[in-house]
Amino acid sequence: MTKGVSSPMFGIDFGIDLGIDLGTASVLVYAKGKGIVLHEPSVIAFDRNTNKRIAVGEEARLMIGRTPGSIVAVRPMRDGVIADYQTTELMLKYFLEKAGAKRWPFFRTRVVVCIPSGVTEVEQRAVKQAAYQAGAKDVKVVEEPYAAALGAGLDLSGPTGNMVVDIGGGTTDIAVLSLSGIVTKRSLRVGGDKFDEAISRYIRREHNLMIGERTAEGIKIAVGAAISEGRPDQNDVDVRGRDLMTGLPKTVKVTSQECFIALEESIETIIAAVKEVLERTPPELSADILERGIIMTGGGSMIYGLDTRLSRETGLPVSLADDPISCVVLGTGKLLNGSF
Repeated sequence: MTKGVSSPMFGIDFGIDLGIDLGTASVLVYAKGKGIVLHEPSVIAFDRNTNKRIAVGEEARLMIGRTPGSIVAVRPMRDGVIADYQTTELMLKYFLEKAGAKRWPFFRTRVVVCIPSGVTEVEQRAVKQAAYQAGAKDVKVVEEPYAAALGAGLDLSGPTGNMVVDIGGGTTDIAVLSLSGIVTKRSLRVGGDKFDEAISRYIRREHNLMIGERTAEGIKIAVGAAISEGRPDQNDVDVRGRDLMTGLPKTVKVTSQECFIALEESIETIIAAVKEVLERTPPELSADILERGIIMTGGGSMIYGLDTRLSRETGLPVSLADDPISCVVLGTGKLLNGSF
């Protein structure tokens, strides 16, 4: 039975246990006993005149860049932390209710929410407070690389070293874990959003074309590459935007080699951080990582060739988790099902 509290009147257990991956790009919710019940973009649209919520999630994402002046579609999470507290609270409230949470007197919603490993105490308190204000009764926070490692199926209970590189929408978290804890870590505010921005800047500079963030994300998915040889499966894509010289709509062709150039600075930053964490890892754990390799999680880790590139640069075996996007929220599910 799902944990909750007993009603003194009826003696019945009311409540729900939820794990939340509150990401910059998307929110995933795991319900104990049910699995992943929600996967929506971290976007909310509201009327700026009345502050009334218009849409949340995928419906709101489709409005980005297309709304009239009175309606604004925003992403309240930036770089893995809350950028707009009020809209984050509204978004969380909607997602909690959609996942099955109730605002009844005897209904207890217990939440495990993930945060990047590099957040400050103030940022951590803001996440917890937003969850409480959205209707949660008990809130625990867990660092994303720990949850990602659990979700990827790693056994963290023993003294063996494991290394995880979790690349999300707003942050990249790198950690070496052992004995159910993080031994050494590094958090960067570089992730999928920075990849999109880099592609957008490159196309503006090289093709004199202005594109939106949804278009940049589509290019990243279609022809993004982390290795110089590009992608053999799809080498180019047609991109539509606004010509900066004429102001008229225009279509250009963008190749995967161009995407490699656009993404190179961000990829190099991540690789340098991985090397830094490896340098700070105790020798005994380094030997384990040499044998077991690095596991990559998060949507950003799915850039074509990134695992190959990281392996070339570090000399270590690198593998992509079976379900990179869901690893963090699956990890919260394991915590809910355990003694956390």
